[in-house]
Amino acid sequence: MHKITPNPPDNSGTDSPEALDAEKMKEAADRAFAHYFPPAEEKRSKRQKYQLFAVAEGINDPEAMLANASEDLMSISAIAADLADDVEGTRRSVVLAISRLSDGVQLLVERVLDHHQAMAEAKV
Repeated sequence: MHKITPNPPDNSGTDSPEALDAEKMKEAADRAFAHYFPPAEEKRSKRQKYQLFAVAEGINDPEAMLANASEDLMSISAIAADLADDVEGTRRSVVLAISRLSDGVQLLVERVLDHHQAMAEAKV
């Protein structure tokens, strides 16, 4: 007599429960290692994922970066001071506060720039 349904598949190969458990454990371990120890390239891209602006990789001149930061702060202060002439009340106070804060930060940057230049001259 012939059987109408085929015999069940042989589970002795990779479909065995032990092989599936070992495969799942390896996949879980790989995911855990990838999460906690990502390659250096992934770390860099993850950091830049949320970063809108960045300094170019080849720029390593602190003096140039400080000089640009000082000029940017001076521009912010000038914009805020000009805007303060056009507004009144509490908005004027806020704009003047922004102007004064940027002036203070610019002074700090200028001090660091002066210190950097003095250190560079002392080395020469």
